[in-house]
Amino acid sequence: MNRAYGQLFKTFLKIGAFTFGGGYAMIPMIQREAGEKQGWISDDDLIEIVAIAESTPGPIAINAATFIGSRVAGVKGSLCATAGVILPSIVIISVIASVLEQFGQMKQVQWAFFGIRAGVLALIVKTFVNLARKQAASALSIAVMAAAFAAVGLLKINALWVLLCAMAFGLLRAVFKNGRNDAK
Repeated sequence: MNRAYGQLFKTFLKIGAFTFGGGYAMIPMIQREAGEKQGWISDDDLIEIVAIAESTPGPIAINAATFIGSRVAGVKGSLCATAGVILPSIVIISVIASVLEQFGQMKQVQWAFFGIRAGVLALIVKTFVNLARKQAASALSIAVMAAAFAAVGLLKINALWVLLCAMAFGLLRAVFKNGRNDAK
């Protein structure tokens, strides 16, 4: 079992160290490292992890690491995976904070951050496309997604309210569908 702790820590340390841009940018690497290489989760598990991690407090990468670590090796496994994913960020932020004030006004540094933001956006779009391909997308689910995007992105409605409304819609749809199936 000790080997599992070390493997969880090492895998999530790698994920935390080599992805930038937050949880959504980490999802492709979590899928590759924890799913394809280690076999800890399936693609369906990843979709569920994203949904659960998005609806619980805290960063998605930490929630995902905690969930996967718990599944693989219990509470100690969740601690190892979580420590692994956050350690690189703590180190990197500490180093950047100590030198950013001195170098933040340099054009090269500003252009580097511009490039990093563009790369992160590409990772987020890739994650969206991968997750959309794996789900059976109905016209209704696409309409709900578009409405949620418009509400948050264009109308600036708080994402929490949009999530709660989407959840309520999904529950009502399930109740309606089950009621209709029971009547047959």
